[in-house]
Amino acid sequence: MAIEAGDFKTGLTIIVDGDPWQVLDFQHVKPGKGAAILKTKMKNLKTGSTQERNFNASTKFEAAAIEKKIVNFSYSVDNVYTFMDMDTYETYELTADQIGDNKYYIVDNLEVTLIMFEGAVLTVSVPATVNLEVVETSPAIKGAPSTQTKDATTDTGLTLRVPQFIEQGEMIAVSTADGKYSGRA
Repeated sequence: MAIEAGDFKTGLTIIVDGDPWQVLDFQHVKPGKGAAILKTKMKNLKTGSTQERNFNASTKFEAAAIEKKIVNFSYSVDNVYTFMDMDTYETYELTADQIGDNKYYIVDNLEVTLIMFEGAVLTVSVPATVNLEVVETSPAIKGAPSTQTKDATTDTGLTLRVPQFIEQGEMIAVSTADGKYSGRA
């Protein structure tokens, strides 16, 4: 299916130079002279790189046939993460580079979505919030304002700021979009 540059929307996946790209942001620009152009910020789903590119508004692209498969995280060994499809028991292995910062949000038996293109696994998509255990944090400061925060490290290695009342061993909810504390789990 052909998609014109003028029909772009955030999250759209298209084929550019043989690779699948996801539109992160775009802006229509009409210069004083000439045809309208589309300024885009796109992410290459194969390499993970982000680029800003300009296209003529009448340029046509092919839609990328991205497949999604729900799997459970099984285990990781030496920066290789193994996931299992609970229906077929098929396993998928991804490296820490393929997963990127999502590795901080992956815990045992977490249900995630594999993003695939032409049968190859590109990356993994995690839920909007995950529950993580605080394994290291300083004790609360008596008399500190309730808005004051402190550093904490989770069982996955994520370091973030948490309120003073959070203690070591507690489960907290963390937003995967920005890696920030969302509340107690």
